[in-house]
Amino acid sequence: MARVRIEEVVDHLRTEMRRALEAAIQDVAPDAEIDPHALFRAFKRQVGRKCSTWERVPDQLVDTE
Repeated sequence: MARVRIEEVVDHLRTEMRRALEAAIQDVAPDAEIDPHALFRAFKRQVGRKCSTWERVPDQLVDTE
């Protein structure tokens, strides 16, 4: 199994992740007014708390180009 630094992956994809989180909130609670930057910061903080620094993922999910 490969290992990834999950917080670094989330941070690398921050623009896409922030947009995805904002879209998910709009799907679930369309009337909610959420600051997407604050939501992303909270999400990243929780990823750091809930996940290990290095997370194992199946090799087929990683392409080293």
